[in-house]
Amino acid sequence: MPTLPDTAGVSLSADDARHLFLAAQGFGGRRTAAASRWPQIEAAVARMALLQIDSVNILVRSHYLPVFSRIGAYPRAALDTRAFESGKRRAFFEFWAHEASLLPLELYPLMKWRMRRAAAGSGIYGGVHRFASENAPYVAAVLAEIGARGALAASELDDPGERSGPWWGWHKGKTALEYLFWTGEVTTAFRRGFERVYDLPERVLPAAILAAPEPNESDAIRSLVARSAVALGVATEVDLRDYFRLPVTETRQAIAALVEEGTLLPATVAGWRHPAFLAAGASSPGKLGPSGLLSPFDPLVWHRPRTERIFDFHYRLEFYTPGPKRVFGYFVMPFLYRGALVGRVDLKADRAASVLRVPGVFLEPKVKRSEPVLAALAAELVHLATWLELGEIAIGGTDAAALSLSAMLSR
Repeated sequence: MPTLPDTAGVSLSADDARHLFLAAQGFGGRRTAAASRWPQIEAAVARMALLQIDSVNILVRSHYLPVFSRIGAYPRAALDTRAFESGKRRAFFEFWAHEASLLPLELYPLMKWRMRRAAAGSGIYGGVHRFASENAPYVAAVLAEIGARGALAASELDDPGERSGPWWGWHKGKTALEYLFWTGEVTTAFRRGFERVYDLPERVLPAAILAAPEPNESDAIRSLVARSAVALGVATEVDLRDYFRLPVTETRQAIAALVEEGTLLPATVAGWRHPAFLAAGASSPGKLGPSGLLSPFDPLVWHRPRTERIFDFHYRLEFYTPGPKRVFGYFVMPFLYRGALVGRVDLKADRAASVLRVPGVFLEPKVKRSEPVLAALAAELVHLATWLELGEIAIGGTDAAALSLSAMLSR
């Protein structure tokens, strides 16, 4: 296995690393309560390089939230249009990156190696590849049906099969389509609710993207590592690898090459146990960016060890945890205030009643003065409720933070 370059270069403080990360992720600018235009949406996604998709919808689909956290209220329909409209207006495609994700179209050629590996049985769920190998005529028939009939959901196939278990158990049609999706033979045309509707890439993606030169595997992975570095500011090898879920050996080779060409600068960060790499050209914001609530799938917090290392903030998903074992709630969003993670808020959109429900508010022990933090949180909740077209905000709990926040909102 290749060794990483010597990292006796740039010396950074913990605050330097945090500020670089915030700036790289788009938290160095200003937000507005007014509806943002498409160029702002596109620029925010470009900084992150992807939007992770998840099925949880108790507040709003999670891929909408990172853009809101960075630029403020924006029309979600604008993101939907550019994500799922065929032709020249389409700006994104869906594929496996950091889990299922929306990615800018220019990254499509950089994912071809992952499609080829999936076809060979690498980097794909073993059961999916095994099913495709054992049922090759059926998979070919599903592909032919998509070609003949156009965009279809798994449930619309002539022979979708029965589910193999409860709601998460895929039927054979879904399994075949997921294999074809993983190998790049079909792509997401659009989503109906959250159901993926599949079609041939040539009927969905711009011809210029499909015809773009395909880099070899090592070049593609090196480009993805470089993208990760720009999105992270300063990062360890594991951080760089996690962003696009890249393989270990190839990531190390890419880092060595990027250091040699000057795209990455070796660095040490105070308090970090492992060597770091600074993206050439990365800079800190002149002043810390705005406050914001963060999706559990926001790149600022999705890699939990990095979140603890940079923000001294222990965060875990709880919606997959049985209710009695939850500590903070179901859909718990970290709260960013003046460049620090200072608390977390449990949130739910009660759409029938048009109420943004806040079952729990939890400030970190390190918060010394809660009033300015809660005032900023109150403003953020109003901004969020307005964006989601919810008419009221209901604070739950009887602890001091919840009572103070409720009083602020009532004023």
